[in-house]
Amino acid sequence: MARHHGPVLVDTNVILECWRVGAWRALTGGYRVETVEDCVIETQTGFQRRAVEQQIDNKALRDSLAAVHQVEDASRAAAIVREGMFSFLDVGEQSLWAHALTRNDHWVLCGPDKASLRFGVRLGLRERLVALEVLLRGVGYKAAGLRSAYTSAWLDKTRGEIVIMEGPKKQ
Repeated sequence: MARHHGPVLVDTNVILECWRVGAWRALTGGYRVETVEDCVIETQTGFQRRAVEQQIDNKALRDSLAAVHQVEDASRAAAIVREGMFSFLDVGEQSLWAHALTRNDHWVLCGPDKASLRFGVRLGLRERLVALEVLLRGVGYKAAGLRSAYTSAWLDKTRGEIVIMEGPKKQ
């Protein structure tokens, strides 16, 4: 994948992983990184039980993001009507997808949760699912120690398995 030039929507897990490996500045310096309020809140949950490198300052996080979006109930309702599997996503992922589905620009979504990936595949949006490793490589940052779920190899394998499991898309 060539370097993406549109908005990058990230879930809680990506924020935590970037913070853990010291890649947050590279990601937010190279892309228009956006998320939703529920994901920001999730980064603060369990703060005191996290290792030092995973403790994220709320103000620093908000200041570094291009946007933190509020999600309306109507957007959530539209998402669940579009694909019933929406109700199986975690709150942050529900909000992120509900927001993403209201956009008409060239966004990509970065998040390693299998249910979230499956949701994206079901909606025919698999090409918008991107690995953190690919994004970081796009800005010339080599993140040492990324967990496997954030690599392009893992995403390609998992996305392929989901596509096969889901079978041909019903029209």
